[in-house]
Amino acid sequence: MAVGSEPTQLQLHATIRTKNGSCVPREWIYHLTEGGTDLRTEGRPDMKTKLFSSSCPGGIMLKETGQGYQRFLLYNRVPHPPEKCMEEFQSLTSCLDSKAFLLTPRKQEACKQSNN
Repeated sequence: MAVGSEPTQLQLHATIRTKNGSCVPREWIYHLTEGGTDLRTEGRPDMKTKLFSSSCPGGIMLKETGQGYQRFLLYNRVPHPPEKCMEEFQSLTSCLDSKAFLLTPRKQEACKQSNN
């Protein structure tokens, strides 16, 4: 990147647990839109992502919209985020007119982040 230039993409890495219990490394590349706050997901031109600030340590809140859907997501580095994080997320989603709240069960430990 040239000195003084602005970053044009955000690269996120995670290791997620699939339904069968195995851990799979994943990567998402988000392209920043010039003059806006939306991110575009590489390989998904129909999807828009908006990041929200959060006081939750190790967490990220975002809103994804695509063809026919809208969802709010809270990702955290720990399987059971502090209650204040959950309250903050529920408050954000209710202010943005989300009616349903789904908490996925955590029956296994979080996957270890790969070093690749």
